[in-house]
Amino acid sequence: MPKVILISQFPMPYHGIGSWTTLYGNYLESNHHCIDAILCKKPQSMYPHIEYIYASTAIMSKIIKKMRKNSQHEYIESLLSYLEPNQKYIIQIIDNFGFAKALYDYVLEKPELKGSIYIQFFYHGYPPFYGNFESRWFFEFIDEMVLLTYASYCEHKRAYTNLPCLFSILHNGIDTSKFFKVSSERKQELKTKYNVSNKTIFLWCSQDRPKKGLDLILNVWNLLIRKYQHIELWVIGAEREINIDHVRFLGKIPNAKLPEYYQTSDCYVFPTLWHEGFGLTLIEALHCGNYCIASDLGGVAEVLQNGKLGVLIENPHFENEWVEAMSAYLELEVPHKYDMPNDCYTIDGWIEDMNRIIHSAKNRMLNT
Repeated sequence: MPKVILISQFPMPYHGIGSWTTLYGNYLESNHHCIDAILCKKPQSMYPHIEYIYASTAIMSKIIKKMRKNSQHEYIESLLSYLEPNQKYIIQIIDNFGFAKALYDYVLEKPELKGSIYIQFFYHGYPPFYGNFESRWFFEFIDEMVLLTYASYCEHKRAYTNLPCLFSILHNGIDTSKFFKVSSERKQELKTKYNVSNKTIFLWCSQDRPKKGLDLILNVWNLLIRKYQHIELWVIGAEREINIDHVRFLGKIPNAKLPEYYQTSDCYVFPTLWHEGFGLTLIEALHCGNYCIASDLGGVAEVLQNGKLGVLIENPHFENEWVEAMSAYLELEVPHKYDMPNDCYTIDGWIEDMNRIIHSAKNRMLNT
């Protein structure tokens, strides 16, 4: 039976913030995962019942890495020492095109490994990474590309004239035992706790990078508060030394404490200014009962089911469209008209779909 190896540039478990590391963390902590081994740098703790292949830390390995200008040499050296000639393997790579190139150059060239390795590349971006002609080696090398949305697949299909690998779709999923809608009584308790009992709370949560649209929302906010005074904007993930009326900069919040902020807030804004792969915070907010307003870019429309789960801003680079959408929300007589299905975008669904993708790959290997 083929073994499944996950290659990670981060030590696993990984305790920093990251969408795919969080997803895999939930997966590997479950009793239903199909990962046999992890190739990574040595972590502080380990998942039980999983083999670890540590990236080499030998001095000679570092020298060879420098000489060959191969930044992945420590990983390749350790992987080659682990692989057995008569065993078949499924290798999962997450978003790291450098790993894919290193495997192409230094592993798949080995005659004894010919036909024994199946490459699954998981891409959490949205637009195609390579140009049309420079992509050919990549799509001929990998066996399967796993994307976050069908919309991303359509972009790849449109951009490339040569796509000889298989494609699969794996939507993100969250732990709904942590991210869920609370009762109206509990919500009021949380609002009292944060001293916002009579206010409508808007929430923005992301890394503070220009493409995430925080500056846009702050400009919109300055226009919005001219008319509305019973509102407050909470900003999570950004720390700025500026004072804006009715804005709280909360900085970085540990993942374990995030649900309470979503559950306290009323409207989640997702003003991304780039082609977002998925938008994990969107489904966290939706499951916690937030009304969502989001840019219609990348995979966002698919996540919001083309407007069934939230408001899509068709032209998100125009401030007036945000002002109109946020004002329309504040003027609603019924404050919430979007309901998130309980079984939509859950970690249980993600685990089931991941296992289906792995089992299908194993069947293909066994039948060849």
